[in-house]
Amino acid sequence: MPVKKGTVLFESFNGKDVSDNPFAIYNQLTQDDPTARKRCYFSVKPSEYGRLVKQYPNIQFVKRFTPGWVKYIARADYWVMNSRMPKWWRKNKRTTFIQTWHGTPLKKLGIDIENVEIPGSQTAEYHQEFIDEAARWDYLIAPNQYSHDIFKSAFGYSGKFLDIGYPRNDILYTENNADDIRKIKQTLVGYQPKQVMMYAPTWRDDDFSEKGKYQFTLPFDLAQFFENVDPQTLLVIRPHYLVKDNIDISGFEDRVKILADVDINQLYLITDLLITDYSSVMFDFANLKRPMLFYPYDLAHYRDQLRGFYFQYDQANLPGPMVENQTDFYQKLSEYRQTGAFTDFSDNLTRFNQKFCAWEDGQASKKVSQLILQGGYTNE
Repeated sequence: MPVKKGTVLFESFNGKDVSDNPFAIYNQLTQDDPTARKRCYFSVKPSEYGRLVKQYPNIQFVKRFTPGWVKYIARADYWVMNSRMPKWWRKNKRTTFIQTWHGTPLKKLGIDIENVEIPGSQTAEYHQEFIDEAARWDYLIAPNQYSHDIFKSAFGYSGKFLDIGYPRNDILYTENNADDIRKIKQTLVGYQPKQVMMYAPTWRDDDFSEKGKYQFTLPFDLAQFFENVDPQTLLVIRPHYLVKDNIDISGFEDRVKILADVDINQLYLITDLLITDYSSVMFDFANLKRPMLFYPYDLAHYRDQLRGFYFQYDQANLPGPMVENQTDFYQKLSEYRQTGAFTDFSDNLTRFNQKFCAWEDGQASKKVSQLILQGGYTNE
């Protein structure tokens, strides 16, 4: 079937939301060519359709895996997606598939995972699914050289790369001023907290009670947390969406916000200190050159048994201090309260930024938009 020229189908996280790199590209594309809005569609899960239509009244939506969806997905000129498409759906040979992916990998990925712990998945089948999927991609966006090299091996990818940085990170360069940050704080939390700390832990494949039911336990005591930070601190918890309803913040509702569904780049912009463990948020947040604290309380298990890492995860390579128990965690919070920084890690942060953020310049969305509208992009 011939494609409908100029038609673009976007999808983010298998249709769960309108977010991440696809949404950044959509916004830029429709800004560069307002008429493109009529030719752009977001593929979303039927269960999310009603919510998203209300939230984004100007976007055209199609319900994923419905008969109506087929006529758009089958004849789209471009697909712009950040995760895999089901193997059973064959791509039109005339459709150009731009795979944006969704993070710089710290943890082993795809074919590089030696032992897959996801319930219901066999390691060999999981590996083959990645190989088959990557063969459909016409372009793959890489945020840095490190990711470029890993994507080649982890996906078995031999196609064309767009070495341009992540479109979703453009906002960290274009809206990073005091007025923008003030507006975001007001929108997200309703007031202007003096200080914002965000706890954004990684996704743990094996933390489940049964298939499809995942658990989450906060690895620190909220009362002790607030004893060691500035009294006007707001703690934002950014969990995986599967565990967002399982977090107990009783007694601290006025000082803690659980924000699982907000665009995380908005959260980066208001965050003064990022607390994480093995999450790829560290790579994106590094664009802002702000302090980070690493709390890998289950390091030995995670590194050696569950996923494995691509680079040496230790004090020498991380852009901030690493603690593995609550006592040290509270001590580092207290240190940050006194100085507003981790001065011993300023060089680490600079090196980390240079390695993982060198391609980021606030122009990635523009380049993908040019590719779609003009068939190529320039670095000007």
